[in-house]
Amino acid sequence: MDYIFPKNFLWGGAVAANQCEGAWNEDGKLDSIQDHMPFGIVKEPTENVPKENLKLKGIDFYHHYKEDIALFAQMGFKIFRFSIAWSRIFPRGDEEFPNEKGLSFYDQVIDECLKYNIEPMVTISHYETPFYLSKKYDGWKSHEMIEFYVRYAKVLLNRYKGKVRYWITFNEMNSLWNFPLMGAGIWTPSSQLSKQDLYQTAHHEFIASSKVVKLAHEIDPSNKVGCMILGLANYPRTANPDDVMAALNEDHRGLFFADVLMRGYYPSYALKEMKRYKIELKTSKEELETLKNTCDFLSFSYYMSKCIAKDASLYEEGKGNLTTGVKNPYLKESEWGWAIDPQGLRYLLNTYYERYQKPLFIVENGLGAKDVLMEESVNGWYVDDIYRINYLNDHLKEVWKAIEIDGVDCLGYTAWGCIDLVSASTAQMSKRYGFIYVDRNDDGSGTLKRYKKRSFFWYKDIISSNGKLLK
Repeated sequence: MDYIFPKNFLWGGAVAANQCEGAWNEDGKLDSIQDHMPFGIVKEPTENVPKENLKLKGIDFYHHYKEDIALFAQMGFKIFRFSIAWSRIFPRGDEEFPNEKGLSFYDQVIDECLKYNIEPMVTISHYETPFYLSKKYDGWKSHEMIEFYVRYAKVLLNRYKGKVRYWITFNEMNSLWNFPLMGAGIWTPSSQLSKQDLYQTAHHEFIASSKVVKLAHEIDPSNKVGCMILGLANYPRTANPDDVMAALNEDHRGLFFADVLMRGYYPSYALKEMKRYKIELKTSKEELETLKNTCDFLSFSYYMSKCIAKDASLYEEGKGNLTTGVKNPYLKESEWGWAIDPQGLRYLLNTYYERYQKPLFIVENGLGAKDVLMEESVNGWYVDDIYRINYLNDHLKEVWKAIEIDGVDCLGYTAWGCIDLVSASTAQMSKRYGFIYVDRNDDGSGTLKRYKKRSFFWYKDIISSNGKLLK
């Protein structure tokens, strides 16, 4: 069988500023919340910026972007998803005027992409709320954040008009439920947050996103703006109706954010929950009208599926990307315990497309693994990551099936961490995703030299054949 993808399918890769750029305080940039989270998401942040924070260094994309984008071009990327660090453009977050040096850096990144005919896809806010906004305003708990965010987005939309056509307003919005600091910059400890707080925070982000969708279309009608969620296929652990309903409720938790931003109104299940918990959103008729500025496409990450049981204590716990369920006995797992489930990606593509009938974009997918760098190259590659090739191959075949067999409209695929970067969940370099190996270690040492992995050449062949060489 030939797995040939649609002619205009956008193949590429994705990174986030706080995981790759480094240069955390250069050219006017101030700190973001990530600079106070040295151990990933498992430890509480600190007031000071810890010296051991590997994210301060990243892979120094800030000074290596030309070299890195040239490597992406060698693979044949059609699109490159990256985020802009809010605190490079507005260092505190609430200034009236932007930092020109920050804008200039992204001018150069975008122009370098366009030089190779690579479409830039920009995430406006990727887990990187300016630290000042987090501390002074408690992040997105505050209604004032809407104004700051829209001002920031307006600067980007005007500056890069005609150069950037694909925009994502927020990264993995549904992470708010589990990680309110990383997801929404809320400095108040999560144990002290009520459901009222979380729903109100989500509402502020919804209004900000919808305002930016409207603004983007006004500034340039060719702009396409998407929202993004953390995609998880939730399977009931058994056929017991209690487990089936538990899985449905878990779906609602994840889909809530997309339901609002793709449909333009609050879904009935959310309204009922707010009523049960006596949650009263502080809003207005004007804001609820603003929600009707819905997104052009839904983007999502996908790394794994999970099983859901009404009584999770009956089963072994499963590990996962920001959220956990119980182990699925039918699936193998990665080195970090994440269930490997290619069919789950096809399942999600169908679920989302049937629900919204709008284009989809897979903006994160990949395998974190401990790669071993070889001293001598073999056919030009220095890491034999056949395990990564097998993982991506199997997932991409399921994407093809969703498109060609099921009729899903999927715009493209950007593999996560297309070049090795610092893990968001563990703050490790040793958890590598890339097609390109970066010589940097967990302790921050290393030459920063870039090496091509076996998967580099495999992905190049997949792109050039438009999927035909999938096996």
